[in-house]
Amino acid sequence: MALTEFTDTVAVITGGASGIGLATARALRAEGAHVVLVDIQTERLQEVAAELEQEQPGARGRITGIATNVTDAAQVQSLMNTVAIEFGRIDLVVNCAGIGRGGPIEDFSAAEMQNIMNINFMGTYHVVQAALPTMRKQQAGHFVLLSSVAGKLGVPGLSAYCATKWAVRGFSSAMRAELYGTGINITTVYPAWVDTPMIHQENELQHIEIQAFLTPKMVADEILQAVREDKSDLTLAPNQDISLLLQVTHADPDKAEQLAGQFYSEHLPTNAH
Repeated sequence: MALTEFTDTVAVITGGASGIGLATARALRAEGAHVVLVDIQTERLQEVAAELEQEQPGARGRITGIATNVTDAAQVQSLMNTVAIEFGRIDLVVNCAGIGRGGPIEDFSAAEMQNIMNINFMGTYHVVQAALPTMRKQQAGHFVLLSSVAGKLGVPGLSAYCATKWAVRGFSSAMRAELYGTGINITTVYPAWVDTPMIHQENELQHIEIQAFLTPKMVADEILQAVREDKSDLTLAPNQDISLLLQVTHADPDKAEQLAGQFYSEHLPTNAH
């Protein structure tokens, strides 16, 4: 059953101190939801919770911040236990915690690969696994899992990031099948570049041409509507080139890889060849 109204629902949002997570928290609270903000940035988390209280003084829902490292299974389990005890239920989990790293794979260390996998994928796994028992008892609930258009494309220079986002995509698909008929739903979100702190990193994505096509608010608004409509796939690719590449990938994956490789080779800095 779709979650069509958010008044008095309980939403847990990871990566809630900035970007898409914060924008989604703001949108949900405006709709009357009780919002639990989750982030590893403890001080920023408390600042954001206070800011939302001041921004929306008449909001019906409560706003709570709980510092949690999503790569730590015990911390995530403690988080979900606390929410279930304090609020009595968990209606919506929006997993936005993630990082972006880029560069040629030969320069990408095993430690870096493990770190991005731990945050982007294992964090997703921990969050779903820990919240699921409560949702099963309720026989209702909704997960929103953030992948990326990089979870549908092969992007040169973003091999590690793509690996994590394809992993989220595969996990989502298998979980939807596993949860069929339980009343628990999953929306997987595949946005193009969003204007978040991730894309403004000076050193991590220097090999990639990045132009933001979406704002966090645009993505948050689409997420709420996708939950209402119980969409399994929310792909947000307003850029014509990305949209075309997604179409080509669907029709002819080999051709899409060739086009992506050609573009990357032509635009790679001379000293990187």
